[in-house]
Amino acid sequence: MSLNSLIRTDVIGGLGVITLNRPQALNALTLEMVRELTTVLRGWAHDAAVYAVLLHGSARPPKEGQHPTTHFCAGGDIRFMHDAALAGDLALDDFFTEEYALDHLIHVYPKPTVAWIEGVCMGGGMGLVQGCQLRVVTESVRMAMPETRIGLFPDVAGGYFLSRCSGAVGEYLGLVGPHLHLTDALTLGLADDHARSDSLPALLDGLQAHPAADSDELMARVGTHVQAQALSQLPQATITQHLDQINRHFSLPTLAEIQASLQDDDSEWARATLRQMDGHSPLMMAVTLEQVRRARSMPLAEVFRMERTMVRHCFQLRKGADSETVEGVRALAVDKDHRPRWQPAQVAEVTPAMVEAFFEPVWPLHAHPLRDLTECAG
Repeated sequence: MSLNSLIRTDVIGGLGVITLNRPQALNALTLEMVRELTTVLRGWAHDAAVYAVLLHGSARPPKEGQHPTTHFCAGGDIRFMHDAALAGDLALDDFFTEEYALDHLIHVYPKPTVAWIEGVCMGGGMGLVQGCQLRVVTESVRMAMPETRIGLFPDVAGGYFLSRCSGAVGEYLGLVGPHLHLTDALTLGLADDHARSDSLPALLDGLQAHPAADSDELMARVGTHVQAQALSQLPQATITQHLDQINRHFSLPTLAEIQASLQDDDSEWARATLRQMDGHSPLMMAVTLEQVRRARSMPLAEVFRMERTMVRHCFQLRKGADSETVEGVRALAVDKDHRPRWQPAQVAEVTPAMVEAFFEPVWPLHAHPLRDLTECAG
């Protein structure tokens, strides 16, 4: 494909390599990128020359005197979401439907998939990597699902992969949205292995010189390379140092009880957690709590359908500038005043009925935009 494309693709020694190529925006996903990724993956699923697929991000051009930095994907293009919602642009519906279908495709892909994760990997980026068979994190990785900060919820099957974390960790990650470095990502099961970020070219050069004979050989060589390029020292755990506190507080039944419990915890960690939550939408934290708990007992395709319904409500329960998500994006990325006018403004004002509204069906199953998703490749 053209170097100017929003994604770049190549087949190297049997490995289909996809490079997200919007580096100035930290490779944030657009509808065009989602469509290009879907087309490539569907084509490679039946291409005998492709034994496995690797996803990674392109490098951001350096400022003078600095080194280039590589990021996997900062999420979806939130400026587009804001502008499309205000304009009533139906492309907003297309974006979420097609993004979720793409993420589901990766989860059920018939060939091995590898995510090589450097720098920022948040939101929509997590949606891409969490369905991959092998998730390799590097020394620069910063993982998070920070959607409640913009009046959204951790979508892209966040309900599925967060709820599969141990104890109440999923509730904590979804409500608070902390950044995870590689040690925490590995410990919490959101990554599988680690390697030096500068070692990827050597892997690709080796495959170019000596192509793999089949998918088993290819993945064995990827695994051997990752082990050989493993980081000699991992940073000290941060999130996982506080698992007892996380489980004690975030297993409580309601958001109000979680907040009260944290307020009674006279520790710096609890105070820092409350400070983080103070900037997030009270309503969407409560919605996220319900989302993660419902998703814990749901199969993958059902989680995607639930979240597609939820995100429709994010823009339709209150339309235009009244949407909690539009207001959150305005405060963070448009006006950048960092003073969102949440409705309601306080956790105590969130009612069960407000939360339940986000889970009310929009479409009958036969008309749901994601009605064709199944639990296996098809």
